[in-house]
Amino acid sequence: MATGTDVEVRRAVRASRRAPRTSGSLRLQRVGFAILRPFLIFIPVFVFGTFITFLLGTLSGLNPAYVQLGDAATPAAVARLNHQYGLDRPFIVQYWSWFTDLLHGSLGVSWTDGVPISTMIGQRIGISLSVAIVALIIGVVFGAAFGTLAAVFRTSWIDRVITGITSLMSALPPFTVGIVLVAVFAVQLHALPSAGYVSLSSGFGVWFSHVILPATALSLDMVAGVARQLRAGLVSASGQNYVIGALVHGLSPRRIFFVHQLRNGGGPALALVGLNFPTLLGGAVVTESIFGLSGYGVFASTSALHGDVPAVQGVLVVSIVIVVGFNLLINIALNRIDPAAKRGV
Repeated sequence: MATGTDVEVRRAVRASRRAPRTSGSLRLQRVGFAILRPFLIFIPVFVFGTFITFLLGTLSGLNPAYVQLGDAATPAAVARLNHQYGLDRPFIVQYWSWFTDLLHGSLGVSWTDGVPISTMIGQRIGISLSVAIVALIIGVVFGAAFGTLAAVFRTSWIDRVITGITSLMSALPPFTVGIVLVAVFAVQLHALPSAGYVSLSSGFGVWFSHVILPATALSLDMVAGVARQLRAGLVSASGQNYVIGALVHGLSPRRIFFVHQLRNGGGPALALVGLNFPTLLGGAVVTESIFGLSGYGVFASTSALHGDVPAVQGVLVVSIVIVVGFNLLINIALNRIDPAAKRGV
């Protein structure tokens, strides 16, 4: 038979279990879930992307024997090279072997020269990422500035001018802008180099002078998109009840804008940055050709023309990792900044 002390202890234990969790623990759980959810999305997207990449390479029908030997390839040579590269095994076995090598950092070997693809991409990816990152910074900074000005001075001549400029920016293709920039700043003004690349280790100034023109050519569409989305989000947020309530309670317009309006209205613009980042990488093929950059966009097009399937697959896998990883960071930032994103809206 339980004593009175035992009964009180049991009641205390049940009460502690029913006690509401503290705000600190709930906040920690929400932050952990907000970070974990994008990671859970990343894994199936990565697996599916690699599977489609390998499937497309298999369906291409290209063969290392014909790439290396051309018309001189004999049936015996084809069989020997197929066995050497493991192409005589079932498809799922080939994919699993390739995928496990991928998880260990190996992208395979090039069919054309036998060099590891990870080495070839590593020598070029710094060029493409330099241009893409500078273009991203230009797009975010100038797009946010234009969008904020257009929202603050909406329906005024400033709003109309910014709307016209951003519409023109979105209509200009990067290769046309690149040619004009070279003609003006390199040929006419002799202010910037027209082609080539110098690594950041050689100095920030000389590195920046070589990437600013191709980055500018790539960034115009992002500037226009961020400006339009941010203007629309800020204008929509300005009519919400929490903004009106903050004005009634006497909060300063600056505090209302930066603490409430910008935080709630900037979500669509931030999401657009994540959606447009693949465009910066995809546009590198044309831009690198114009500015004479030996980036991994040119490497991808050259490999495709030569029928080097493992090299093309390696480029696609690296692009998947970069794009999905960047969008993972964007989703984490959205869950941290935008209240609607925390609720899954």
